Amino acid sequence: MKYKYLTLIVILFGQLLTIMDIFIINVSIPSIQRDLRASNGAMQFMIAAYLIGFASFLITGGRLGDLYGRKKIFISGLLFFMLSSLACGISSGAVQLVISRLIQGISAAMMAPQVLSMIQILFPVHEERTKAMGWYGITIGIGTILGQFLGGYFSSLKGWDEPWRFIFLINIPICVIAILCSFRQLEESTMNTRKTFDIWGVLVLSAGLFLITYALTASEEKGMDLQNGIIMTVSAGILMYFVKNQKNKMKKDGSYLIDFELFSYKNFNLGIIAVSFFFIMLDSYFYILSVFFQDGLKISPLMAGEIIVFQGLGFILASVFSVQLILKYGKNALIAGLIVIITVLVLQVFFFRISNDFYMFCLLLFLHGLGVGAVIPSLANIALSGMSEKLTGNASGVYNTFQQIAAIIGIVAVGGIFYYVLGGQPLTVHYHHAFSIAVLVNVLCLLFVIVAVFRVPDNVLPKRKT
Repeated sequence: MKYKYLTLIVILFGQLLTIMDIFIINVSIPSIQRDLRASNGAMQFMIAAYLIGFASFLITGGRLGDLYGRKKIFISGLLFFMLSSLACGISSGAVQLVISRLIQGISAAMMAPQVLSMIQILFPVHEERTKAMGWYGITIGIGTILGQFLGGYFSSLKGWDEPWRFIFLINIPICVIAILCSFRQLEESTMNTRKTFDIWGVLVLSAGLFLITYALTASEEKGMDLQNGIIMTVSAGILMYFVKNQKNKMKKDGSYLIDFELFSYKNFNLGIIAVSFFFIMLDSYFYILSVFFQDGLKISPLMAGEIIVFQGLGFILASVFSVQLILKYGKNALIAGLIVIITVLVLQVFFFRISNDFYMFCLLLFLHGLGVGAVIPSLANIALSGMSEKLTGNASGVYNTFQQIAAIIGIVAVGGIFYYVLGGQPLTVHYHHAFSIAVLVNVLCLLFVIVAVFRVPDNVLPKRKT
């Protein structure tokens, strides 16, 4: 038992780095832009490059783990993450930093699928796996808070020239420790004897996902113009060709990147639906909340950050206690968490309109975090439940890819609705109205999640026998 949980801690290092580096750059944007004399467009791609690389290669990362060993690919991801972090930290210009962030995202995509896969293999018993997924959720919460905190801390260091470089260099000692521990603690696992790798499939899928994530990310800044519309159409054609190509290869028993047997698992399909709608809600919520706080309510960036930290604290706390609740009440505990989020969203629409009390804001964000922390770990548990071990890496990559693309779609679509309703009007009341409509869309997404969870068989998240 101790051995298992020590191994869990080691692989969660990879998850921590992946989440932390999504958030760590946000607070440092002004100082990076000033020191590198970068344009606004360059700064946008500096943030987007990581997410584009991450989303585009998650399926490839999962497949590599299935074929060549999850330990080997996990350590390789850590190594490349360390080297790309070093390249970020010593970047002399915006172009170098954008490229380094892209490689960083690809490296994270090599690690992330192995984390979920190894958890499923290490903890085949439901009760143990639920506890492990609780720690997985805690790691996400810690990474979110730590990323924002370290980004602000390092960027404000006195006595250093360009202190923002430490937000990348801090990854180096963490990666070194994780690599050494991984060599010592992890055991190799590969559940596929086929040693051929679908290079053409990687190129086609990566091109399709790269174009769609690029177009969605660019649309966040300038809308879905003709150029982005053309890119989206091209990416859709590439992905349709990829699906047809993969199915043909499976019929011929050739090498393939995605095993479509995944989609014969009901739990996997329900998990994909649930996580997609959930992350459309979650990432768009954080996006519009930040705009609403700072532009609508005129809250300073520092105070807005302090309030949002309480969401992370609620997330961590819920991830700890949700383990026992899931074991005691099964999927009903998950549905309760979703109802908590819906209730808090409605309360926010009401209280944000009548009050500017800092402590009320913190309480509402804390309660929102409790609901989110009760839900996220179990969604992955649903999707991978009952999955054949030979498919776990492939399934983890596909699951994470849907999650990341859904997050970007949420920011673009719900953010677009927010700005459309706002209509460029500057008054706080107009921001309240736009926020309320966007939250209504978020509530609808959560209702879809509840429907999907209701359809999950009771034996997927069974209650512990007393």
